[in-house]
Amino acid sequence: MSNEIENANENEDETTEPPQAPEHRLRRELPAEEVPAAAPEASGTTDDERATGLTGRQRLVQGLWPPRVSRAQLIVAVLLFGLGFGLAVQVASNSDGSGALRGARQEDLVRILDELDDRTQRLQDEKQGLEDQRAELENSSDRAEEARKQTAEKEKQLGILAGTVAAEGPGITMTIQDTKGSVQADMLLDAIQELRAAGAEAIEVNGVRVVAGTYLADAGKGVSVDGNKITQPYRFKVIGKPQDLEPALNIPGGVVQTLEKEQATVIVERSTKIIVDALRAAKRPDYARSSSP
Repeated sequence: MSNEIENANENEDETTEPPQAPEHRLRRELPAEEVPAAAPEASGTTDDERATGLTGRQRLVQGLWPPRVSRAQLIVAVLLFGLGFGLAVQVASNSDGSGALRGARQEDLVRILDELDDRTQRLQDEKQGLEDQRAELENSSDRAEEARKQTAEKEKQLGILAGTVAAEGPGITMTIQDTKGSVQADMLLDAIQELRAAGAEAIEVNGVRVVAGTYLADAGKGVSVDGNKITQPYRFKVIGKPQDLEPALNIPGGVVQTLEKEQATVIVERSTKIIVDALRAAKRPDYARSSSP
C-alpha cells in the first residue's frame, strides 16, 4: 500500500509542471532585443589623417621642408650674415691686437705711446692749420663780398653822374614858357650851372640827359642840347635837395628874374620823387686808361 502511494506521488511530480512566472511569459511574447553595434575604439586618428593617410608629424615635416623663402627674407638673411661676419672679423682683429700688446715689453709699450702722442699732436696741428685757413678764407670772402658791394655801389653813383643809369629822388621841376622865342642857349646854360652849384645830382632837359660834357647852342627858334634840338616849353627835371635848389633859382638877379625880363614864364615846383630816366650811351675814352693795377 505504501508503495502504491509513493509511485503515485512520483507520477504526479513528473506530469505536473510548475507554474511559470509572468516575466518568462513576456520574454516569449516580445521580439528579441537588438544589441547595438560596438563603437569603434578610439585609435587617435582624425578624418584628415584617414583621408590623406599621413600622421600629424608627417604633415608637419611636409610643411617645413622644403623651406619656402621669399626674396625679402633672403635679403635680410644675407645682410645679417654680412653683419655677423664683420663683427666676427673685428672682434678677431681686436683680440689679436690686444694679445700683441699684452705680450709686448715695457719699452715697446712706451715707444707706442710716444708715437701715438706725436701723431695726436700732428693731427692737432693740422686741424688748427685748417681752421686758420678756413677763417682766413671766410675773412677773404667777406672782404671780397664787401669790395664787390662797394664796387657795385660806386658804379651806380658814377653811372648817375655819367648819365648811363636812371636815377630817382627828391628834387624840383622847372618849366619855362617862351612864347616870344627870346630865351637863348646861354640863359639855359646859366640855369644848369646854377643848379649844379646848388647840389643838383641829375638833370634832364626835354628828354636829354645833362652830363659834365653837355653843351648848348642856339638853333633857330629853339636850343640845341648836345646836338639835340629842343623847343619851348623847356622842362627841367632836377634831382637834389629841394630846399637848396629852389632858392638858388630865385635869388635876386638870378635865373628866374633874368628869364622873366625876357618875358618868359618860369614855374618851379618841389617834389618828393623826381625820375630822371633819359640815358646817355657810355663812351669809351680813346686815350685815357686806368692807372690802378
